[in-house]
Amino acid sequence: MSSTQDANDATMLGRRTDGTQVRRPLSPHLQVYDMMQMTSALSITHRATGIAWSFGAALMVWWLVAAASGPAAFGWVQWFLGSFIGILVLMGVTAAAWFHTLAGVRHLFWDAGYGYDIQTTYKSGRAVLIGTAVLTALTWLALLISW
Repeated sequence: MSSTQDANDATMLGRRTDGTQVRRPLSPHLQVYDMMQMTSALSITHRATGIAWSFGAALMVWWLVAAASGPAAFGWVQWFLGSFIGILVLMGVTAAAWFHTLAGVRHLFWDAGYGYDIQTTYKSGRAVLIGTAVLTALTWLALLISW
């Protein structure tokens, strides 16, 4: 008979290199990594902005379908997107798109083997944050000028 009381418990037992028995954590990423560290926070934000970017693509599809459906549907979508909440949503999607793009370029450099040292990682992280703010502001400035 097994000394473990639960079958799931067996997957959490392990041995160190010296042979002593240890319990593996259930979810190491939640216990090991500091989620407020810049690298962790940017990684999580990169994933979240990918989801937000997908929402923005769905919003664009909604706009295109409404445009193809006729003036009533298109007018309703235009009204919503022109409202205060709609503009906030569009600004958020714009920021998510720029962040996700810049963080993706950062990941491409990592995939090529550049920028792994801590100092460069923090500099590129700050560059992504600053670039996101600047490019979002420039995008909306250009939109307001052309509006």
